[in-house]
Amino acid sequence: MVIRLLAVVAMALCSSVALAAKPNMIFVLVDDLRYDAMGFVTPGLQTPNIDALAKNGVYFPNAVVTSSLCSPSRATILTGMSARNHGVIDNNNSSEDGLVFFPSYLQRAGYQTALIGKWHMGFDTDAPRPGFDKWVSFKGQGTYFPTERLSPQQLAAGERQMLNVDGKPVKRTGYITDELTDYALDWLQNGRDPTKPFFLYLSHKAVHSDAKPAERHANQYADLQIKLPASMANTPENNLGKPLWVRNQRNSWHGADFPYHTDQSITEMVREIYRALSSVDDSLGRILTYLRKNRLDKNTVVVFYSDNGFLIGDHGLIDKRNAYEGSIRVPMIVSAPGLLPKGVTNPAVVRNLDLAPMFLDFAGVEIPSQMEGKSLVPLAQGKVASADWDAGDFIYEYYWEWTLPQTPTTFAIERNRMKYIQYHGVWDTEELYDLNRDPDEMHNLIEEPALLNTKIELRNRLYEQLPNRQGAHVVPYTRKTSSGLVDRDRNGPRAADYPPEWYVTPNLPSKMNNMFPDSPAKAKATAEGKAYFPPPNAGH
Repeated sequence: MVIRLLAVVAMALCSSVALAAKPNMIFVLVDDLRYDAMGFVTPGLQTPNIDALAKNGVYFPNAVVTSSLCSPSRATILTGMSARNHGVIDNNNSSEDGLVFFPSYLQRAGYQTALIGKWHMGFDTDAPRPGFDKWVSFKGQGTYFPTERLSPQQLAAGERQMLNVDGKPVKRTGYITDELTDYALDWLQNGRDPTKPFFLYLSHKAVHSDAKPAERHANQYADLQIKLPASMANTPENNLGKPLWVRNQRNSWHGADFPYHTDQSITEMVREIYRALSSVDDSLGRILTYLRKNRLDKNTVVVFYSDNGFLIGDHGLIDKRNAYEGSIRVPMIVSAPGLLPKGVTNPAVVRNLDLAPMFLDFAGVEIPSQMEGKSLVPLAQGKVASADWDAGDFIYEYYWEWTLPQTPTTFAIERNRMKYIQYHGVWDTEELYDLNRDPDEMHNLIEEPALLNTKIELRNRLYEQLPNRQGAHVVPYTRKTSSGLVDRDRNGPRAADYPPEWYVTPNLPSKMNNMFPDSPAKAKATAEGKAYFPPPNAGH
């Protein structure tokens, strides 16, 4: 009996030692933060705590998202699955039925988990989701201040915007970034079992548009020079080779000429984003200070990330959704002073698909078979060199959203820094960019004869990798209930013209050629003005 009791005690001690060795994890997710919106990347920005995190960790400058939109990207982060498989395809009310979020696996491994902040998959409910012991959230996008969007009568009656705290409605009291951080620190200090490892998902509303800074940052950056992209100018040079939808989007909700249907300057919009980011940086500083004071910094992984990128006039556009670099690239830092190297910049292309496997790997949890990503832990540790990192082609998907119909369904593939983009359901051109030579995507090479085989190869590889788990190529959509935001500035530019090479004379012998697959033989026949038909049994 004594021997049996000693064995049980020994097993318990071994379990507690193993459990204590599991690192704590804090995931700080910012909304709509552009990849270069950090002080150590863009001079003049004041983000000392983000900068310090990078100095003490691993910075991934080529982090990307597989769908550049809040809800699909967040679902990918939480499930480790692409949008075509998790089914959360836009910011409306996609179903979460059947999805397992990675914090559930952490719970089973002994972690205490908390979601503090923006959930934003659908907008009708802020109810607690499986996988979290602690829950503080709000419906949809939420608001920066507790009094926003309330009438004078509602304010006089004492109404405020609400939080859902563990299933109970609680009135908001302060600026959203500060308030969420207060809840996060309270849980870290008072709400968890200190003998167990923890996972905190601190999901900010900031810096989502319309960005509103805290009062203390209202006048920050008044004199900061904002450098907007050269591609923002509406010039023949910038428009050359760009799809019609891009040129037409300039004068729309997501366009630089009519941003969010206002006359706000892009420069001031960027300043407001930077001001709102300052509170996020303050929040990170408070979290890091807590870790140091409580001697948790050496065994806590801190990940700083954004759900998608953001355009600040790139190609005449604002917002995200499309497959351009400013839209798909996001800031990413992984810091764990006791576990990872410090001050490392790792150029590997990493995806939001890889985050769930990374968190599970840090916890020593087997990665479930439905997850499509690959753990970043060996890469972050330096055990795998960036040149040897092979997560496969980067595949991008965005599905047209009726509420904001400016951007078509978009599929893209990047391989060896060549990016190919195609669009579904629109009469428009494809795009092909050499990102090594043209990182700003100014020169569309889709009709470049020397790259014909590259175009064909990337088209084929993209199609082969886009089916869902059932092997089907599908374009999902959600219920339409209105026209969506379709307005255009009456004094802005009119609809764009089609590419000049599409205007041809009637009755050309080559008129049917583009019904058939591209090939060198077809290109030769078309250049000579001849009809082309594929060889027998070639298929088309």
